[in-house]
Amino acid sequence: MGTIGRMNGSTPPALQPLDLPLKTAIARWTHGISPASVGIALQDWALHFAASPGKQSELADSARRKWLQWVLDSVAAAGGDGAPLQRALAADKRFDGPGWQQLPFNLWAGGFLQAQQWWAEAMSGVRGVSQHHEQVAAYVVRQWLDMASPSNGVTTNPEVLQTTLESGGMNLWRGLANWWHEAMLVATNGPPPGAEEFRPGQRVALTPGKVVWRNRLAELIQYAPATDQVLREPVLLVPSWIMKYYILDLSPHNSMVRWLVSQGHTVFVVSWKNPDGADRDLGMDDYLDLGVLEMLQAVQRAQPERQVHLAGYCLGGTLAAIAAATLARRGEHPLATLTLLAAQADFAEPGELGLFIDESQVAFLEDVMAERGTLDGRQMAGAFALINSKDLVWSKLVREYLLGRTSPLDDLHAWNADATRMPARMHSEYLRRLYLHNDLGQGRYEVHGRPVLLEDVRVPMFVVATDRDHVSPWRSVYKIHRLTHCEITFVLTTGGHNVGIVNPPPPAAEGPRISHRVATTAADAPHLDADEWTARAQVEPGSWWPTWQAWLQAHSGPAQAPLPMGGTGPQALVPLDDAPGRYVHGMA
Repeated sequence: MGTIGRMNGSTPPALQPLDLPLKTAIARWTHGISPASVGIALQDWALHFAASPGKQSELADSARRKWLQWVLDSVAAAGGDGAPLQRALAADKRFDGPGWQQLPFNLWAGGFLQAQQWWAEAMSGVRGVSQHHEQVAAYVVRQWLDMASPSNGVTTNPEVLQTTLESGGMNLWRGLANWWHEAMLVATNGPPPGAEEFRPGQRVALTPGKVVWRNRLAELIQYAPATDQVLREPVLLVPSWIMKYYILDLSPHNSMVRWLVSQGHTVFVVSWKNPDGADRDLGMDDYLDLGVLEMLQAVQRAQPERQVHLAGYCLGGTLAAIAAATLARRGEHPLATLTLLAAQADFAEPGELGLFIDESQVAFLEDVMAERGTLDGRQMAGAFALINSKDLVWSKLVREYLLGRTSPLDDLHAWNADATRMPARMHSEYLRRLYLHNDLGQGRYEVHGRPVLLEDVRVPMFVVATDRDHVSPWRSVYKIHRLTHCEITFVLTTGGHNVGIVNPPPPAAEGPRISHRVATTAADAPHLDADEWTARAQVEPGSWWPTWQAWLQAHSGPAQAPLPMGGTGPQALVPLDDAPGRYVHGMA
């Protein structure tokens, strides 16, 4: 079996067919995480810790002090003064219920938090351990601690214990039924309960439009105008290909597409194909050519003599930035602006997602993908869940398996379960070229063998980051300021990677429940680090969508009557299907 592409000027060793069945079986149990990568990190920490008596002495002293503090807090709580423990527990939402303020639950929770702090000290600052191995080892210990939390036990969680006593244990029977049902769905690769109600074209992806262009990798959807006049420059949205496009067109009340159309924009969206084994050799250049550049040309055919507002979300934003740099290198100027939504260009500090990126991990995934030619999106979803397991895994265990409750599925969670596959070559290339070697951030990224530099981009940029993003940490997104020489309007909004972007203005009667910081940096302005920017940025109540809309309008020509769907004249596009098209349903 051959290699998977040529990455960063070197070719990985050839895949060994005899290795593949074993590694594929391992991957099913580890959600695609390399056990070797984790084992090497733990070994690095353990060997250096064993040779560090000074660190061991510090930890012994810390343990004594924490034990004494816990004893003093326990005595105070037994005497009726639970304030010290209450302050400690308030910082962790696992223990914010009223039951946790009562004996003995507050003592258990307080002791657990002290142990958690001690282990955080133990896993950091061991001289000689590489930074990456330290982060991986700390992550593994954090997973075990989250598993051992008293909030995960029947008799150690006051809410679960009270519910069990009141219901005669029926909550545990319902939890067992919930577990069994979910286990069967996982075994059969079935969708979560309720997902069938959110099929695209039924309750989500309802904005009226037409597929006006299609190639082997993507469809281009143009949405029907909702206003008598539209702004001159159209908007082209490029979502990440890891998940399906309708994250940008969910239910009508939180659809970015529908909102943009209602504000007088002509909107196009790229809908990626869900690849299969026949697409194993599609690479990053194919995604650039077929998914952005060809679609951009199609938009210009439908909207002739107009520049385009190009906007990309997550990896779609990274690809949009690469496309802008490629066009600049060619001396082409089809873009009016560039918008990046929770998208990184420098991957030196990708947050906890970087824990899963090293040579061992990438090679392991390449072996896993070699058999079928794709990576199952469920494995990626499992890795993302493990990054924030306290909220996405263990809180679910308590709610559904111990309390026996079920939460109705909403549109965002249904979309999140609608995972897509990734071609082997593309996935290997972007892991190696972007994450592992940071070629784009270091100016080494090549398109068809020629380097492209983000510093060549000269159009105004609007960049959005979210303050609780575990996938694209906002400080990493902020590094775009160092890579370009153009005007950047940077927004830091509340929320996570998805909720922070799917962030519509609330109804006027509800008032603002969210906020964002915004500031514009001129092309020739001195660089501000992230903390300086935060101190100077203006805080705005409410969603960032109106801020973006005002920015787009300021960089657009005057409004005019909308053109027919697909345009007019000999270069016009012929509508093929109604939105949401075929690819979102897995149809060729």
